[in-house]
Amino acid sequence: MLDINFVRENSDLVRESEKRRSHDPKGVDAVLALDKEWKQELKVMEELNHKRNVVSEEINKAKKSSNSSLAEKNIKEMRKVIDTIKKQEENANELLKKRDAALKLIGNVLHDSVPQGKDDSENVELRTSGKILQFNFPIKDHIELGLELDLIDLDTASKNSGARFYYLKNEAVLLSQALQRFAIDRLLKKGYTLIQTPYMLNRAALEGGVNMSEFEDTIYKIEGEDLYLIGTSEHPLVALRKDQILEENELPLKICGVSACFRKELGAHGRDDKGIFRVHQFNKVEQIVYCKPEDSYKFFDEMQKNAEELFKELELPFRVVRICTGDIGNKQALQYDIEAWMPGQNNKKGSYREVTSCSNCTDYQAVTLNTKVKRKDGKKEYVHILNNTALTDTRPIVAILENFQTKEGTVKIPKVLQSYVGGVTEIKRKK
Repeated sequence: MLDINFVRENSDLVRESEKRRSHDPKGVDAVLALDKEWKQELKVMEELNHKRNVVSEEINKAKKSSNSSLAEKNIKEMRKVIDTIKKQEENANELLKKRDAALKLIGNVLHDSVPQGKDDSENVELRTSGKILQFNFPIKDHIELGLELDLIDLDTASKNSGARFYYLKNEAVLLSQALQRFAIDRLLKKGYTLIQTPYMLNRAALEGGVNMSEFEDTIYKIEGEDLYLIGTSEHPLVALRKDQILEENELPLKICGVSACFRKELGAHGRDDKGIFRVHQFNKVEQIVYCKPEDSYKFFDEMQKNAEELFKELELPFRVVRICTGDIGNKQALQYDIEAWMPGQNNKKGSYREVTSCSNCTDYQAVTLNTKVKRKDGKKEYVHILNNTALTDTRPIVAILENFQTKEGTVKIPKVLQSYVGGVTEIKRKK
């Protein structure tokens, strides 16, 4: 959520950002009204605490002068004051909860470059990379290729686990491992620290990374436990420094996160979302950066470049889009997506589909998680936290199968992955 001090001092800026998001700017007024009430309650508490101190001193004086009746009278008054302070504390805490709940509904302040738009159809294409192949034979989508080449088993997974689960088989397993190791190797060379995360988080840690109201239909809850399955390693990694103060010379923290990801993925039932494209479980290599506020857009560009380089090495055509106001999440100030070209989509006419998202969340997550940096002059402020996919496994496998298919029904392995799959260069039918 936003820092309440920032909202107090920049209310017009926050209101304008909410308007751009098509949110009611009166939400900002509601936060400020609750904040004002809370501060008034605190002021009353200060006065009551002062009164308690005065009465306590009077009790001590009465006892020293052996004036028991005055001491008893003051003790009774003290009890009343203490009871009133208790009630006042409850009132103040309740107002603070209400204020923070209202504050969490307000989105991050959008970067000036975020385009206005109603939904993902109005995201803005920034650039393209790679050549879209024109096949001289009838192509197949990844489901046809995956079944014919014995790479996936969807029916058994559906019987055993339900829709949108899958068994990966043979070279598809090698591709999954290869994509992850390829991404890890590239990020290690760029100075990222490798971390494999827990696959479950408690609510307090998870709330720092996501707006729970946005993710209730996305994240799996463990029944009877204060635990949730993670949707991405971003969630445990942004909680890595919860309630900590970092020294300025510790920044930036550049992390390569590795984890399985679990998502409900409700809706979207067309063929383009079947197979292993939109699934409940997949693997992902994530980029996370903690940095000083003045450096966050520099690292945003670096992380985006890292992801683009991976897809260029894979020789997969893609485009980069800037996410518009109607599609961007509450926590992001700026977001770019990479969309890979998938020839089997859109009735085999081809379509760009999302494979990565790069987000600058500025201090939005750090405020909730209470993660700060201590400057050399002693001043403390919230860090900025950014996240970006490096590579997942399932969607890039879809793109590889569809882009590297041959007239003979085989699939070539991208050159950069061949050393990771034991030198296999082509996936052929099994005998």
